[in-house]
Amino acid sequence: MTDSPDCADRRSVLRATAGVTGLPAIAGCLGGEGDGGDGDDDTDGNGGADAPPDDGPDVDYAVETVAEGFENPWGLAFLPDDGRLLVTERPGRLSLVDPGDGTVEGVAGEPDVFAEGQGGLLDVAVNPDYPDDSRIYLTYSATDDDGSGAAATHVGSGRLSLDGEDAPAIDGFEPIRVAEPFREGANHFGSRATFGPEGALFVTVGDRRDTDFGPDHVSQDRSNELGATLRLTPDGDAHPDNPFVDDSDAADAIYSHGHRNPQAMAVRHETGALWECEHGEEDGDEINAIERGGDYGWPIASEACRYGTDDPVAPGHDERDDVTAPVHHWPCGSGGFPPSGAVFYDGDAFPEWRGDLLAGTLAGEYLGRFTIDGAGAEGASVTERDPLLGDREWRMRAVAVEPATGHLYVAVDDADAPLARLVPE
Repeated sequence: MTDSPDCADRRSVLRATAGVTGLPAIAGCLGGEGDGGDGDDDTDGNGGADAPPDDGPDVDYAVETVAEGFENPWGLAFLPDDGRLLVTERPGRLSLVDPGDGTVEGVAGEPDVFAEGQGGLLDVAVNPDYPDDSRIYLTYSATDDDGSGAAATHVGSGRLSLDGEDAPAIDGFEPIRVAEPFREGANHFGSRATFGPEGALFVTVGDRRDTDFGPDHVSQDRSNELGATLRLTPDGDAHPDNPFVDDSDAADAIYSHGHRNPQAMAVRHETGALWECEHGEEDGDEINAIERGGDYGWPIASEACRYGTDDPVAPGHDERDDVTAPVHHWPCGSGGFPPSGAVFYDGDAFPEWRGDLLAGTLAGEYLGRFTIDGAGAEGASVTERDPLLGDREWRMRAVAVEPATGHLYVAVDDADAPLARLVPE
Protein backbone atom coordinates (compact mmCIF):
# COMPACT_ATOMS: atom_id res chain seq x y z
CA MET A 1 0.00 0.00 0.00
CA THR A 2 1.16 3.53 -0.78
CA ASP A 3 -0.44 6.43 1.04
CA SER A 4 -1.13 9.60 -0.87
CA PRO A 5 0.42 12.67 0.83
CA ASP A 6 -3.05 14.00 1.70
CA CYS A 7 -4.09 10.78 3.41
CA ALA A 8 -0.82 10.48 5.26
CA ASP A 9 -1.43 13.94 6.73
CA ARG A 10 -4.95 13.01 7.74
CA ARG A 11 -3.78 9.87 9.46
CA SER A 12 -1.26 11.91 11.41
CA VAL A 13 -4.14 14.08 12.61
CA LEU A 14 -6.03 10.98 13.71
CA ARG A 15 -3.10 9.70 15.75
CA ALA A 16 -2.56 13.07 17.34
CA THR A 17 -6.21 13.33 18.37
CA ALA A 18 -6.44 9.72 19.60
CA GLY A 19 -9.37 9.12 17.26
CA VAL A 20 -11.77 11.57 18.91
CA THR A 21 -15.06 12.47 17.30
CA GLY A 22 -15.92 15.68 15.49
CA LEU A 23 -13.29 15.50 12.72
CA PRO A 24 -15.35 15.74 9.51
CA ALA A 25 -12.44 17.04 7.46
CA ILE A 26 -10.63 13.69 7.67
CA ALA A 27 -13.60 11.39 7.27
CA GLY A 28 -13.36 10.99 3.51
CA CYS A 29 -9.79 9.72 3.47
CA LEU A 30 -10.72 6.92 5.85
CA GLY A 31 -14.12 6.21 4.38
CA GLY A 32 -15.63 7.84 7.45
CA GLU A 33 -18.82 8.85 5.63
CA GLY A 34 -18.97 5.64 3.67
CA ASP A 35 -17.89 7.26 0.38
CA GLY A 36 -14.40 5.77 0.21
CA GLY A 37 -13.16 8.86 -1.64
CA ASP A 38 -12.75 12.57 -1.06
CA GLY A 39 -15.88 13.03 1.07
CA ASP A 40 -17.76 15.02 -1.60
CA ASP A 41 -19.34 12.28 -3.70
CA ASP A 42 -20.67 8.79 -3.20
CA THR A 43 -17.94 6.97 -5.12
CA ASP A 44 -18.55 3.50 -3.72
CA GLY A 45 -22.29 3.62 -3.18
CA ASN A 46 -22.08 3.27 0.59
CA GLY A 47 -24.14 6.23 1.66
CA GLY A 48 -21.95 9.31 1.20
CA ALA A 49 -23.30 12.38 2.99
CA ASP A 50 -26.47 10.47 3.91
CA ALA A 51 -24.67 8.16 6.34
CA PRO A 52 -26.94 7.08 9.21
CA PRO A 53 -26.40 8.48 12.72
CA ASP A 54 -23.86 6.78 14.96
CA ASP A 55 -24.96 5.42 18.33
CA GLY A 56 -21.47 4.82 19.66
CA PRO A 57 -19.06 7.67 18.90
CA ASP A 58 -18.39 8.86 22.45
CA VAL A 59 -17.53 5.61 24.21
CA ASP A 60 -14.73 6.06 26.73
CA TYR A 61 -12.26 3.20 26.98
CA ALA A 62 -8.93 2.51 28.63
CA VAL A 63 -6.13 0.47 27.09
CA GLU A 64 -4.43 -2.18 29.22
CA THR A 65 -1.41 -4.32 28.46
CA VAL A 66 -2.26 -7.98 29.03
CA ALA A 67 1.14 -9.43 28.13
CA GLU A 68 4.25 -8.39 26.18
CA GLY A 69 7.13 -9.75 24.17
CA PHE A 70 5.29 -11.41 21.29
CA GLU A 71 7.06 -11.65 17.94
CA ASN A 72 4.66 -10.70 15.15
CA PRO A 73 1.51 -12.20 16.68
CA TRP A 74 -1.04 -13.11 14.04
CA GLY A 75 -4.08 -14.96 15.44
CA LEU A 76 -6.19 -14.88 18.61
CA ALA A 77 -8.79 -17.36 19.88
CA PHE A 78 -10.39 -17.69 23.31
CA LEU A 79 -11.00 -21.14 24.77
CA PRO A 80 -14.70 -21.57 25.63
CA ASP A 81 -15.41 -22.46 29.26
CA ASP A 82 -11.77 -21.78 30.11
CA GLY A 83 -11.12 -18.05 29.69
CA ARG A 84 -7.58 -18.36 28.41
CA LEU A 85 -6.47 -17.12 25.02
CA LEU A 86 -4.46 -18.82 22.26
CA VAL A 87 -2.00 -16.54 20.46
CA THR A 88 -0.02 -17.45 17.36
CA GLU A 89 3.29 -15.83 16.42
CA ARG A 90 4.36 -15.84 12.80
CA PRO A 91 7.85 -17.32 13.36
CA GLY A 92 6.11 -20.51 14.51
CA ARG A 93 5.13 -20.26 18.17
CA LEU A 94 1.77 -20.86 19.82
CA SER A 95 1.10 -19.54 23.33
CA LEU A 96 -1.65 -19.80 25.92
CA VAL A 97 -2.30 -16.55 27.77
CA ASP A 98 -4.18 -16.09 31.03
CA PRO A 99 -5.86 -12.65 30.72
CA GLY A 100 -6.24 -12.41 34.49
CA ASP A 101 -2.56 -12.37 35.44
CA GLY A 102 -0.82 -12.14 32.04
CA THR A 103 0.84 -15.55 32.37
CA VAL A 104 2.13 -16.83 29.02
CA GLU A 105 2.78 -20.54 28.45
CA GLY A 106 4.22 -22.04 25.29
CA VAL A 107 2.09 -24.74 23.64
CA ALA A 108 4.08 -27.71 22.37
CA GLY A 109 3.32 -29.65 19.21
CA GLU A 110 2.90 -26.84 16.69
CA PRO A 111 3.84 -27.55 13.04
CA ASP A 112 7.01 -26.60 11.19
CA VAL A 113 6.26 -23.52 9.12
CA PHE A 114 7.64 -21.51 6.22
CA ALA A 115 8.30 -18.28 8.12
CA GLU A 116 9.37 -15.93 5.35
CA GLY A 117 7.78 -12.78 3.96
CA GLN A 118 4.11 -12.90 4.90
CA GLY A 119 4.28 -16.59 5.70
CA GLY A 120 4.57 -18.51 8.95
CA LEU A 121 2.22 -19.64 11.69
CA LEU A 122 -0.89 -17.61 11.03
CA ASP A 123 -4.42 -18.01 12.37
CA VAL A 124 -5.95 -20.18 15.10
CA ALA A 125 -9.54 -21.36 15.62
CA VAL A 126 -11.18 -23.55 18.25
CA ASN A 127 -13.71 -26.28 17.53
CA PRO A 128 -17.17 -24.90 18.39
CA ASP A 129 -17.88 -28.00 20.52
CA TYR A 130 -14.84 -27.37 22.73
CA PRO A 131 -14.14 -28.76 25.34
CA ASP A 132 -16.18 -31.83 24.32
CA ASP A 133 -14.21 -31.76 21.08
CA SER A 134 -10.80 -30.40 22.06
CA ARG A 135 -9.47 -29.88 18.53
CA ILE A 136 -7.87 -26.58 17.65
CA TYR A 137 -7.05 -25.51 14.12
CA LEU A 138 -4.00 -23.66 12.83
CA THR A 139 -3.43 -22.10 9.44
CA TYR A 140 0.16 -21.74 8.30
CA SER A 141 2.44 -21.66 5.31
CA ALA A 142 4.65 -24.67 4.67
CA THR A 143 6.79 -25.90 1.81
CA ASP A 144 6.31 -28.93 -0.38
CA ASP A 145 8.14 -32.15 0.41
CA ASP A 146 9.91 -32.16 -2.96
CA GLY A 147 12.57 -29.69 -1.84
CA SER A 148 11.59 -27.05 -4.39
CA GLY A 149 10.91 -24.42 -1.73
CA ALA A 150 7.44 -23.72 -3.10
CA ALA A 151 4.88 -23.04 -0.37
CA ALA A 152 1.14 -23.23 0.20
CA THR A 153 -1.44 -22.29 2.79
CA HIS A 154 -2.10 -25.25 5.12
CA VAL A 155 -4.84 -26.03 7.62
CA GLY A 156 -3.98 -28.44 10.42
CA SER A 157 -5.61 -29.66 13.60
CA GLY A 158 -4.84 -31.51 16.80
CA ARG A 159 -6.29 -31.94 20.26
CA LEU A 160 -5.36 -29.36 22.87
CA SER A 161 -4.17 -30.99 26.09
CA LEU A 162 -4.20 -28.82 29.20
CA ASP A 163 -3.38 -31.59 31.67
CA GLY A 164 -0.36 -33.81 32.07
CA GLU A 165 3.39 -33.50 32.22
CA ASP A 166 3.81 -31.97 28.74
CA ALA A 167 0.80 -29.65 28.90
CA PRO A 168 -0.14 -27.37 27.36
CA ALA A 169 0.38 -29.21 24.09
CA ILE A 170 -1.31 -30.14 20.84
CA ASP A 171 -1.63 -33.91 20.56
CA GLY A 172 -1.65 -35.56 17.16
CA PHE A 173 -1.37 -32.41 15.09
CA GLU A 174 -1.54 -33.04 11.34
CA PRO A 175 -2.40 -31.09 8.18
CA ILE A 176 -6.00 -31.65 7.11
CA ARG A 177 -6.08 -29.39 4.04
CA VAL A 178 -3.47 -27.91 1.71
CA ALA A 179 -4.63 -25.12 -0.60
CA GLU A 180 -2.83 -26.15 -3.76
CA PRO A 181 -1.01 -25.49 -5.95
CA PHE A 182 2.28 -24.85 -4.18
CA ARG A 183 3.94 -21.72 -5.53
CA GLU A 184 7.25 -19.93 -5.11
CA GLY A 185 7.28 -16.66 -3.21
CA ALA A 186 6.33 -15.61 0.30
CA ASN A 187 3.28 -13.36 -0.13
CA HIS A 188 -0.52 -13.50 -0.09
CA PHE A 189 -1.30 -16.58 1.98
CA GLY A 190 -4.57 -15.05 3.22
CA SER A 191 -5.15 -17.52 6.02
CA ARG A 192 -7.96 -16.38 8.32
CA ALA A 193 -10.03 -19.22 9.80
CA THR A 194 -13.40 -19.16 11.52
CA PHE A 195 -16.31 -21.48 12.17
CA GLY A 196 -19.72 -20.62 10.76
CA PRO A 197 -22.98 -20.91 12.69
CA GLU A 198 -23.60 -24.46 11.38
CA GLY A 199 -20.16 -25.76 12.33
CA ALA A 200 -18.40 -25.46 8.97
CA LEU A 201 -14.79 -24.25 8.96
CA PHE A 202 -14.13 -21.32 6.62
CA VAL A 203 -10.55 -20.52 5.58
CA THR A 204 -9.33 -17.69 3.35
CA VAL A 205 -6.54 -18.30 0.85
CA GLY A 206 -4.67 -15.53 -0.95
CA ASP A 207 -3.71 -15.46 -4.62
CA ARG A 208 0.00 -15.97 -3.79
CA ARG A 209 0.78 -12.64 -5.51
CA ASP A 210 -0.13 -13.79 -9.01
CA THR A 211 0.41 -10.72 -11.22
CA ASP A 212 -1.24 -12.10 -14.36
CA PHE A 213 -4.04 -9.55 -14.15
CA GLY A 214 -6.48 -11.10 -16.56
CA PRO A 215 -9.12 -13.81 -16.91
CA ASP A 216 -6.51 -16.57 -16.50
CA HIS A 217 -5.50 -15.34 -13.04
CA VAL A 218 -5.54 -18.04 -10.35
CA SER A 219 -8.36 -16.28 -8.48
CA GLN A 220 -10.58 -16.69 -11.55
CA ASP A 221 -9.56 -20.31 -12.12
CA ARG A 222 -11.85 -22.47 -10.01
CA SER A 223 -9.73 -25.57 -10.64
CA ASN A 224 -7.35 -24.42 -7.87
CA GLU A 225 -7.88 -23.19 -4.29
CA LEU A 226 -5.97 -19.90 -4.50
CA GLY A 227 -7.71 -16.54 -4.16
CA ALA A 228 -10.69 -18.23 -2.55
CA THR A 229 -12.73 -18.83 0.57
CA LEU A 230 -12.81 -22.53 1.41
CA ARG A 231 -15.64 -24.16 3.32
CA LEU A 232 -14.53 -27.36 5.06
CA THR A 233 -15.87 -29.91 7.48
CA PRO A 234 -14.10 -30.02 10.87
CA ASP A 235 -12.07 -32.94 9.46
CA GLY A 236 -10.79 -30.82 6.57
CA ASP A 237 -12.92 -32.31 3.80
CA ALA A 238 -14.80 -30.15 1.34
CA HIS A 239 -18.23 -29.32 2.73
CA PRO A 240 -20.82 -31.47 0.91
CA ASP A 241 -23.03 -28.44 0.22
CA ASN A 242 -20.34 -26.34 -1.43
CA PRO A 243 -21.40 -24.64 -4.67
CA PHE A 244 -19.02 -26.43 -7.05
CA VAL A 245 -18.98 -29.99 -5.70
CA ASP A 246 -20.74 -31.25 -8.85
CA ASP A 247 -18.42 -29.38 -11.21
CA SER A 248 -15.61 -31.69 -12.31
CA ASP A 249 -13.54 -28.70 -13.41
CA ALA A 250 -13.69 -26.92 -10.04
CA ALA A 251 -12.07 -27.48 -6.65
CA ASP A 252 -14.84 -28.79 -4.44
CA ALA A 253 -13.68 -26.88 -1.32
CA ILE A 254 -14.32 -23.44 -2.88
CA TYR A 255 -17.15 -21.42 -1.34
CA SER A 256 -16.31 -18.09 -3.02
CA HIS A 257 -13.50 -16.94 -5.30
CA GLY A 258 -12.10 -13.87 -7.03
CA HIS A 259 -10.23 -12.72 -3.91
CA ARG A 260 -6.77 -11.17 -3.72
CA ASN A 261 -5.45 -11.46 -0.15
CA PRO A 262 -8.22 -11.70 2.47
CA GLN A 263 -6.68 -11.32 5.93
CA ALA A 264 -9.84 -10.62 7.96
CA MET A 265 -12.98 -12.69 8.34
CA ALA A 266 -15.90 -12.70 10.77
CA VAL A 267 -19.45 -14.00 11.11
CA ARG A 268 -22.16 -11.36 11.51
CA HIS A 269 -24.26 -12.46 14.48
CA GLU A 270 -27.53 -10.89 13.35
CA THR A 271 -27.59 -12.78 10.06
CA GLY A 272 -25.10 -15.66 10.38
CA ALA A 273 -23.44 -14.38 7.21
CA LEU A 274 -19.70 -14.50 6.57
CA TRP A 275 -17.85 -11.24 5.95
CA GLU A 276 -14.28 -10.70 4.76
CA CYS A 277 -11.86 -7.81 4.40
CA GLU A 278 -9.12 -8.07 1.81
CA HIS A 279 -6.12 -6.17 0.51
CA GLY A 280 -6.26 -4.48 -2.86
CA GLU A 281 -3.27 -3.63 -5.05
CA GLU A 282 -2.64 0.15 -4.86
CA ASP A 283 -5.53 0.86 -2.48
CA GLY A 284 -8.69 -0.93 -3.65
CA ASP A 285 -9.07 -2.61 -0.25
CA GLU A 286 -12.49 -4.18 0.24
CA ILE A 287 -15.09 -5.30 2.76
CA ASN A 288 -17.16 -8.13 1.33
CA ALA A 289 -20.33 -9.90 2.41
CA ILE A 290 -19.57 -13.44 1.26
CA GLU A 291 -22.24 -15.34 -0.63
CA ARG A 292 -22.19 -18.96 -1.69
CA GLY A 293 -20.54 -19.34 -5.10
CA GLY A 294 -19.81 -15.64 -5.47
CA ASP A 295 -17.07 -14.32 -7.74
CA TYR A 296 -15.68 -11.17 -6.09
CA GLY A 297 -13.92 -10.04 -9.21
CA TRP A 298 -10.19 -9.99 -8.59
CA PRO A 299 -8.46 -9.10 -10.90
CA ILE A 300 -11.02 -8.70 -13.70
CA ALA A 301 -12.93 -6.17 -11.56
CA SER A 302 -11.24 -3.99 -8.98
CA GLU A 303 -11.22 -0.51 -7.45
CA ALA A 304 -7.40 -0.59 -7.17
CA CYS A 305 -4.64 0.85 -9.31
CA ARG A 306 -1.35 -0.75 -10.24
CA TYR A 307 1.35 -0.07 -7.70
CA GLY A 308 3.02 3.30 -8.16
CA THR A 309 0.57 4.50 -10.79
CA ASP A 310 -2.91 5.93 -11.31
CA ASP A 311 -3.71 3.18 -13.80
CA PRO A 312 -6.67 1.01 -12.82
CA VAL A 313 -5.97 -2.69 -12.55
CA ALA A 314 -9.34 -3.45 -14.13
CA PRO A 315 -12.80 -1.98 -14.65
CA GLY A 316 -14.72 -1.29 -11.46
CA HIS A 317 -17.17 -3.84 -10.10
CA ASP A 318 -20.10 -1.73 -11.23
CA GLU A 319 -18.92 -2.06 -14.83
CA ARG A 320 -19.46 -5.83 -14.84
CA ASP A 321 -22.61 -7.81 -14.21
CA ASP A 322 -20.86 -11.15 -13.61
CA VAL A 323 -19.09 -10.33 -10.32
CA THR A 324 -20.13 -9.52 -6.76
CA ALA A 325 -19.20 -6.01 -5.66
CA PRO A 326 -17.77 -5.19 -2.23
CA VAL A 327 -20.12 -3.61 0.29
CA HIS A 328 -17.41 -1.04 1.04
CA HIS A 329 -14.12 -0.18 -0.63
CA TRP A 330 -11.26 2.32 -0.69
CA PRO A 331 -10.56 3.46 -4.27
CA CYS A 332 -7.16 4.23 -5.68
CA GLY A 333 -5.86 7.51 -4.25
CA SER A 334 -7.77 7.22 -0.98
CA GLY A 335 -4.89 5.87 1.11
CA GLY A 336 -6.64 2.55 1.52
CA PHE A 337 -7.31 0.32 4.49
CA PRO A 338 -5.00 -2.71 4.34
CA PRO A 339 -6.91 -5.00 6.73
CA SER A 340 -5.93 -7.74 9.12
CA GLY A 341 -8.28 -9.31 11.65
CA ALA A 342 -11.93 -8.49 12.24
CA VAL A 343 -14.82 -9.28 14.55
CA PHE A 344 -18.46 -8.30 14.86
CA TYR A 345 -18.81 -6.95 18.36
CA ASP A 346 -21.42 -8.73 20.51
CA GLY A 347 -20.15 -8.11 24.05
CA ASP A 348 -21.55 -6.36 27.10
CA ALA A 349 -18.62 -4.04 27.87
CA PHE A 350 -19.43 -1.63 25.01
CA PRO A 351 -23.17 -1.93 24.30
CA GLU A 352 -23.06 1.08 21.95
CA TRP A 353 -20.86 -0.95 19.59
CA ARG A 354 -23.01 -4.09 19.41
CA GLY A 355 -23.38 -5.20 15.84
CA ASP A 356 -20.48 -3.06 14.62
CA LEU A 357 -17.66 -4.54 12.57
CA LEU A 358 -14.25 -3.91 14.16
CA ALA A 359 -11.34 -4.44 11.79
CA GLY A 360 -7.63 -3.79 12.15
CA THR A 361 -5.59 -1.97 9.57
CA LEU A 362 -1.85 -2.36 9.13
CA ALA A 363 -0.43 0.68 7.30
CA GLY A 364 -3.21 2.90 8.68
CA GLU A 365 -2.26 1.92 12.26
CA TYR A 366 -5.68 2.05 13.86
CA LEU A 367 -8.68 -0.12 14.67
CA GLY A 368 -11.57 0.63 12.35
CA ARG A 369 -15.18 0.64 13.51
CA PHE A 370 -17.94 0.22 10.93
CA THR A 371 -21.70 0.47 11.38
CA ILE A 372 -23.89 -1.58 9.06
CA ASP A 373 -27.43 -1.22 7.80
CA GLY A 374 -29.12 -3.95 5.79
CA ALA A 375 -27.80 -7.35 4.84
CA GLY A 376 -26.25 -9.23 1.96
CA ALA A 377 -23.77 -8.26 -0.71
CA GLU A 378 -26.34 -6.00 -2.42
CA GLY A 379 -28.39 -4.81 0.54
CA ALA A 380 -25.78 -3.87 3.14
CA SER A 381 -24.61 -0.29 3.65
CA VAL A 382 -21.35 0.23 5.55
CA THR A 383 -20.15 3.43 7.19
CA GLU A 384 -16.71 3.84 8.73
CA ARG A 385 -16.73 5.75 12.01
CA ASP A 386 -13.96 7.52 13.90
CA PRO A 387 -10.98 5.21 14.41
CA LEU A 388 -10.08 3.53 17.67
CA LEU A 389 -6.51 3.45 19.02
CA GLY A 390 -5.53 6.08 16.46
CA ASP A 391 -2.84 7.52 18.74
CA ARG A 392 -0.89 4.28 19.27
CA GLU A 393 0.90 3.90 15.94
CA TRP A 394 0.17 0.18 16.12
CA ARG A 395 -0.18 -2.07 13.12
CA MET A 396 -3.36 -3.93 14.07
CA ARG A 397 -2.99 -7.61 13.23
CA ALA A 398 -5.83 -9.42 15.04
CA VAL A 399 -8.83 -8.62 17.22
CA ALA A 400 -11.01 -10.76 19.51
CA VAL A 401 -13.80 -10.31 22.06
CA GLU A 402 -13.44 -11.93 25.49
CA PRO A 403 -16.65 -13.96 25.94
CA ALA A 404 -17.01 -13.48 29.70
CA THR A 405 -16.46 -9.71 29.82
CA GLY A 406 -16.89 -8.30 26.32
CA HIS A 407 -13.45 -6.70 26.57
CA LEU A 408 -11.76 -6.17 23.24
CA TYR A 409 -8.31 -7.71 22.63
CA VAL A 410 -5.86 -6.53 19.97
CA ALA A 411 -2.66 -8.18 18.73
CA VAL A 412 -0.07 -5.71 17.45
CA ASP A 413 2.12 -6.62 14.49
CA ASP A 414 5.65 -5.90 15.72
CA ALA A 415 8.84 -7.77 16.53
CA ASP A 416 8.38 -7.09 20.26
CA ALA A 417 4.66 -6.63 20.54
CA PRO A 418 2.07 -6.27 23.28
CA LEU A 419 -1.26 -7.99 23.58
CA ALA A 420 -3.61 -5.16 24.51
CA ARG A 421 -7.15 -4.96 25.84
CA LEU A 422 -9.82 -2.26 25.65
CA VAL A 423 -11.99 -1.92 28.77
CA PRO A 424 -14.70 0.60 29.68
CA GLU A 425 -13.32 3.69 31.39
